[in-house]
Amino acid sequence: MARLKDKVALVTGSTSGIGVGIAKIFAKEGAKVVVTGRKEEKGQVVVDAIVKDGGEASYIYSDVTKPETIRDLIQNVVDKYGKLDVLVNNAANVALPDGTIEELTIEMWDDIMESDLRSVFIATKEAIPHMRQNGKGSIVNIGSMASHAGDLGSAAYASAKAGVNLLTQSTAVQYGKENIRCNCIRPGLIVTPENKEHLPKLLTDVFMSNILVNRYGAPEDIGYLALYLASDESEYVTGQIMDVDGGTNAHATTVAQFRETGSRTW
Repeated sequence: MARLKDKVALVTGSTSGIGVGIAKIFAKEGAKVVVTGRKEEKGQVVVDAIVKDGGEASYIYSDVTKPETIRDLIQNVVDKYGKLDVLVNNAANVALPDGTIEELTIEMWDDIMESDLRSVFIATKEAIPHMRQNGKGSIVNIGSMASHAGDLGSAAYASAKAGVNLLTQSTAVQYGKENIRCNCIRPGLIVTPENKEHLPKLLTDVFMSNILVNRYGAPEDIGYLALYLASDESEYVTGQIMDVDGGTNAHATTVAQFRETGSRTW
C-alpha cells in the first residue's frame, strides 16, 4: 500500500465523483493528496474520510474557470508540501448547456472550452516547471469517451475532450525527455453517488447493451488506472489515451443490435 509513497498529488475536481475515487486511492497508496474544487464543505468531507482511513490530505480552493485560481492552486501546493509530483486534471463541468452546432451559442461554446479544455492547459503549464525542478513528474488527464466519435449532441463537450486527447500527446512529446509523462484516461459510463439516482433507465439500458462486462463503471475503476499512471511503475508509459469503458468502444457499432437478434455476424 505504498505505490505513491512520498509523492505529492493534486487531483482537480476531487470534491465529488471520479475525483473522490482517485483521491482516496492515491491516499491509500501513500500519497499526500490535495483535494480541490469550489465547494470547501464537500472537499473537507473527502479530506476527513482520507485522514480517518490513515491517509494524508488537505483541501485547497480552486475554480478551474478562473486562470488565477489555478495558478494560485499550484503554487499553494508547492508552498505547502515543497513539490508537486502528480497532477490529475479531472475537473470538468458536465452540467453546462450544450447541443448541436446550430443550438450552440458562442457563449455556450466558450464556457465549456474554459471549463474542460483551457483549465487542463493552464494547470499543465503551471505544473511543468515544478516537475522539471523535481526531475520527473506524471500528469494524468481525465478525458471522455465523448471524444471517440461524433454524436447527436454535446458538440462542444466532445470537442473540448478531443482537445484534451491532443493536449495529452503534445505534452508527452514536448516534455518526455525531461521525465515528465502525460497520459489520458477516457471513462465510459461511471456511476457515482452524485449521478446514481438521476441516470435515466433508457440511458443505462443503452450503455449496458454495449458494455462487454456485466456492470457499469465506478470511480475506483478510473482511480486504479490513474494510480498506475501516477506511480513509477509506468515510467515507460506516456502519450497514451486509454479507455476505461467496459469495452464499449472496442466493438463494431452493430454488436448490441446483433446480440439482441441472436446473430453473431452481419
